[in-house]
Amino acid sequence: MANDYKILWADDEIDLLKPHILFLKAKGYDVETANNGADALEAVEMRHFDMVILDENMPGLTGLETLQRIKMISPSLPVVMITKSEEENIMDMAVGSKIADYLIKPVNPNQILLSIKKILHSSKLVSEGSTTTYRRNFASIGDAIDRASTIADWMELYRTLVHWEMQLENADTAMAQILEQQKREADVAFGKFVKRNYSRWIGGDDASGPLMSPRLVREKLLPLLDGGEKVFLLIIDNFRLDQWRAISPLLAEDFIVDDDSLYCSILPTATQYARNAIFSGLMPSEIKRRYPDLWVEEESEESKNPNEAALLQLQFERLRRRYRFSYNKINDSASAEDFLRDFSSLGGNDLNVVVLNFIDMLSHARTESKMIRELAANNAAYRSLTESWFRHSKALDIFRAVASKGCKVVLTSDHGTVRVANPVKVTGDRNTNTNLRYKTGRNLKYDPSEVFRMARPDEFGLSASGIMTEYIFAAGDDFFVYPNNSNHYSRYYDGTFQHGGISLEEMLVPVITLDPRK
Repeated sequence: MANDYKILWADDEIDLLKPHILFLKAKGYDVETANNGADALEAVEMRHFDMVILDENMPGLTGLETLQRIKMISPSLPVVMITKSEEENIMDMAVGSKIADYLIKPVNPNQILLSIKKILHSSKLVSEGSTTTYRRNFASIGDAIDRASTIADWMELYRTLVHWEMQLENADTAMAQILEQQKREADVAFGKFVKRNYSRWIGGDDASGPLMSPRLVREKLLPLLDGGEKVFLLIIDNFRLDQWRAISPLLAEDFIVDDDSLYCSILPTATQYARNAIFSGLMPSEIKRRYPDLWVEEESEESKNPNEAALLQLQFERLRRRYRFSYNKINDSASAEDFLRDFSSLGGNDLNVVVLNFIDMLSHARTESKMIRELAANNAAYRSLTESWFRHSKALDIFRAVASKGCKVVLTSDHGTVRVANPVKVTGDRNTNTNLRYKTGRNLKYDPSEVFRMARPDEFGLSASGIMTEYIFAAGDDFFVYPNNSNHYSRYYDGTFQHGGISLEEMLVPVITLDPRK
């Protein structure tokens, strides 16, 4: 493990450290020494090192001065600072200069070895440990898939699969492929579970059914508002559990996670249906019946969700709440800057709603752009792009602004997305919608064994534009293609991220309550 690693150790009392150096050499490390900062800098300029161990208290150039110059020569070179001082300001300066570790004298050889392993070998050790642990858990995950009989079982299993997917993303490729196969098996079984139970959930006949889109405001927002809290509802379109796990460390400095839950999106898992259900507190058919002017039909060419603020106002009125709220949709950095510029004006509201559409735009761009496809070639890369956007965009500034005002945050989405891989042929008339994960219309032709069919949409809370209108849904990683030129479209959409159908990733949506740190 250690034979290829070269370490520089700089200390003005280096001769006294000979036993430590011999210990490291016996472990297979190539250790070069220097007894002052100037010699250490010269060595770093002339030769390659994988790591530097640096005494803080040296004559001439101090350890901190040497550290700063090393970082100018080689910014990514990890440096371990060793010092006799426990003064906090020295620790702060060292950490601010991006040291890899900080040790207090006297140090023993095993402390040094542990620091080296943590810095040089952690990725490999974590990867090997994750692979070994997943291998031990493989059978129990398979049993959990077979035994899952309630929505709580599926939510717990989904959390487990996301955990291992993120643990194994840099691990052995074979293990990652085995996990991917388990995910597919889970999605197939989950699809069958939804088909058996969905009508009972919608009908309200299943007391053990999940929290679903129409009840989200009542159960997650109203208890906070009724308790006198100022709340921001932040909806990130197409936001999945793994993406929440990727960005959550970026929020840890400003927020404490009060509640980390999942809820179940209605079908179709598409904005027109799922997000309108959240804001209205109603199923789509009920929105159309009560507020026909606010419902946009599937075949309409206009935006499918232009009335979210009006629907939320109507929901509050039905629930006899008089909360003052704002509604804000952010599609780009310019609109985010405008929002932050006017942020102080939001302080008088009980609730501020912010819809962030970046991930939705990313998923569409990935479908249409070859370059974005390469950047988000798989789920791990898709998560990485999400984290990078969040870290460097105004979205993080919005969260920090909210925290500075001491407001709670409910962070969620209307649905997630799934990476599709298996084309399923379907035909329909010219009014059939274009979504790849669900179809609605008349005269649809398909293999019944490959879809979830809603022949009477009104029984499932969906609007029908006419007699004989039906809905069909793709499950797992299936996606719909027309027989004409099917080979081309199968290749074009293979590996893209889609939504509208039945999968763990689309239907089980994170809903997180964040408390600002005081």
